[in-house]
Amino acid sequence: MKICILGLGVIGTTYGYVFQKAGHQIEHLVRENKKQNVPAKLNITILDGRYDNKGEEKTDTYTVNLAKPDTSYDFILLSVSSGKIKDAIATLLQNNIKGSLILFCNFWNSRKEIEEIVGNFKYIIGFPTAGGSMIQQELNCVLFDHIMLESKEKASIPNYRDLIELLKSTDLKTEVPYDMVEWIWIHMAINAGVTSTAARAGKIDDPKQLAINLMRDSHALSIAVKSVRETVKVVKARGVNLKLYKNELLPYKIPSAVAGMIMKRMFAGNELTSRIMTLHNDVKDIMYGCKSIYEAGKQENLDLPLFYSNMDKIFNR
Repeated sequence: MKICILGLGVIGTTYGYVFQKAGHQIEHLVRENKKQNVPAKLNITILDGRYDNKGEEKTDTYTVNLAKPDTSYDFILLSVSSGKIKDAIATLLQNNIKGSLILFCNFWNSRKEIEEIVGNFKYIIGFPTAGGSMIQQELNCVLFDHIMLESKEKASIPNYRDLIELLKSTDLKTEVPYDMVEWIWIHMAINAGVTSTAARAGKIDDPKQLAINLMRDSHALSIAVKSVRETVKVVKARGVNLKLYKNELLPYKIPSAVAGMIMKRMFAGNELTSRIMTLHNDVKDIMYGCKSIYEAGKQENLDLPLFYSNMDKIFNR
């Protein structure tokens, strides 16, 4: 299949790499002023969780092919940070790029707002279970064995079956929640609760070290559990039935001290999960989620003392 990836970011390039390895044609749409800096090849270091639940360390190279304007694709993979979907759609329109859109990003928008933003594009909402960092021509990434994906009934793309075949060709499974928009809100709320706890001293400029410190500290993890219990109230206030997301929220239902100890053990014994925690270093993207939850909570006059207190320390630095 022919797939366009907007930009040369970590998530898009990670999935571009596995799609290319499976024989698909991958092209990156890069802004004109950035094209001269795009390398012909990238060095890949990947902890691949598709075939071994502990992950397999692999090194490889990835050939970067650039997309040209006025081109049609089977799929366009869009993974942008900090709620910049509108700008991304504008770039696709300016270049007359056509195809079914796969949204692979955090957003605090409603489904109606997303539909307005994507306009005439047929789209499907998914969510990556991958992460990493890119420095110059080196991509260091982690890939899990599945992605989150909207059900066929809720998606507007005409080629859903082709998407499933694409994923099968790369040995990626799918998990289909009740509603992807609501799932993303819950994911953002959980991340905000965890992040605000990790940075509760008020400093967020070194996310990697904060994540390492958090994962080693069962008491801090128990505080994170309490904070997540608060932040998910923001999602509930949006009318979401949290009972439909029991699997996602189960770790935050058990006593916080016990949960903290279980999580510490889990991080110590699971390289995939612990490494992805340390590789997400985009402070702007991290803060987008935290601010979205904070502002929505204040707007709804919700009582979230732990979360607000930790966030206020970050804001006041």
